[in-house]
Amino acid sequence: MVKKLKMKTIHIYITALVLVTGMVLASCGRNSSGTGKKTETDTNGTAIINFQSLEHNFGQVKQGERVGYIFKYTNTGDADLVLTAATASCGCTVPKYSKKPVPPGGKGTIEAVFDTSGREGLQTKTVVVQSNAQNNLIILRIIAEVITEQTDNK
Repeated sequence: MVKKLKMKTIHIYITALVLVTGMVLASCGRNSSGTGKKTETDTNGTAIINFQSLEHNFGQVKQGERVGYIFKYTNTGDADLVLTAATASCGCTVPKYSKKPVPPGGKGTIEAVFDTSGREGLQTKTVVVQSNAQNNLIILRIIAEVITEQTDNK
């Protein structure tokens, strides 16, 4: 009985793995709109993403404020750069970026907006940027000291 249960569990894991692999392979080559059409990019080289700054400190901000910073980057490589994802470490931070290819020498931006509602004290939030660049994983950081009226009066 135990042997049958273990075999059944293994069979379920294998089936799940096959399904996930199939979904990943089926999504390859699709652009962000999911149409299955490939975005025209120059892939005869290597894209390199170079940020002016990887960190921004807002200093003291009042609780409830929404503050944002625009991180600027340049494609210093010799192929088109395509950002594939920008994911924040917390739901209180929202990254915004363009999915359009950035040609060699071209510039782009990622805006990180931080909502301080319900936060207090020193806050450090990250945005993980993924791309087709040689340095395909970049971590951006925003820092703020969120003060409340109580903190302000001390």
